[in-house]
Amino acid sequence: MTTAEPKTRKPRARRKPPADDDASLKAAVLEAALPHVPFDGFTDKVLAEAAVEAGLDKITLARLFPEGSLSLVEAFSDGIDAEMEKRLAKLKLAQIKIRDRIRTAVLTRLELLVAHKEAARRAAAFLTLPPHVAMGAKLLYRTVDTIWRAIGDTSTDFNFYTKRAILAAVYSATLVRWFTDDSEGETATQEFLAHRIDNVMQFEKLKADIRERTKSWPSFADIMRGGKQA
Repeated sequence: MTTAEPKTRKPRARRKPPADDDASLKAAVLEAALPHVPFDGFTDKVLAEAAVEAGLDKITLARLFPEGSLSLVEAFSDGIDAEMEKRLAKLKLAQIKIRDRIRTAVLTRLELLVAHKEAARRAAAFLTLPPHVAMGAKLLYRTVDTIWRAIGDTSTDFNFYTKRAILAAVYSATLVRWFTDDSEGETATQEFLAHRIDNVMQFEKLKADIRERTKSWPSFADIMRGGKQA
């Protein structure tokens, strides 16, 4: 009986430098890095080797990725957000209910991550480290803000922030569930997301009912003054 040889990574081939603009250069480095992230994670070494593969010099690399591997994670997240926004723009979201728009947007982003699921897992773990928590919060905000704008949200009042806070909680929980989902067609994640959205919608309905029932009640200031003023 023979013993199977352990899998090894293929040596990197030097690529032709991309068009000389920052967006293309960053995309080339990210593309070169992603196949190796599942093995090595988001590290400065992976970033440096990806830069060599993409044909970038050290000065350009430092300019485009000023925070090293953290900037690489940022480029990964922003790239997924941008592609998600493009896909959602092609859909007729205005014709469906808000809950279905949210569901479609979240599942679209997860669909884009499928090809890089281990890299996404590595990125999530990386962003939970104390030095990276601030960036994690910033990227999560960008994602949910992109989703709300893509599905037609135009709010500018306090709801602007509450919507993003609620969606951040829904998306984060769904992402964690997705990382461990081995069901066929990832139906477990879809069901999980549907339940989370249901919970939010029930809460919003409750808030609306309370506002309607109490709109004629005196305010706290009125009560302190001894009754509602005529």
